[in-house]
Amino acid sequence: MGRKLFDCGIDAAVDVISGKWKVLILWALSDGPRRFGELKRALPSVSEKMLTEHLRQLELDDIVERRAHPEVPPRVEYSLTETGIALNTALVPLGVWGREHKARIEAVRGADSSGDSMASTHS
Repeated sequence: MGRKLFDCGIDAAVDVISGKWKVLILWALSDGPRRFGELKRALPSVSEKMLTEHLRQLELDDIVERRAHPEVPPRVEYSLTETGIALNTALVPLGVWGREHKARIEAVRGADSSGDSMASTHS
């Protein structure tokens, strides 16, 4: 079975970043390579299973590179590819929009301000 064909650029972009954690993984990798444990600490609400799944999907889409270093114990680092860096750059205006409209969105949705939302602290 082949991969999905997209109707337009927005369709392709949204498909790549779909999933609750992918954009936050991109944000966490924006400062450089990180090991799995570092990503897990940066995103404490994500389960190891979901983090692994999203990293694999981002790797398949050539957004994230997984580099295993031949050491004992094994060391694996994740970093953004050139395509991932370009995607992160494209997400900056979306983060700005989110910051500017966050309070309004929370108000109309009746958000509980006591919730621990990792996404609210990022662009």
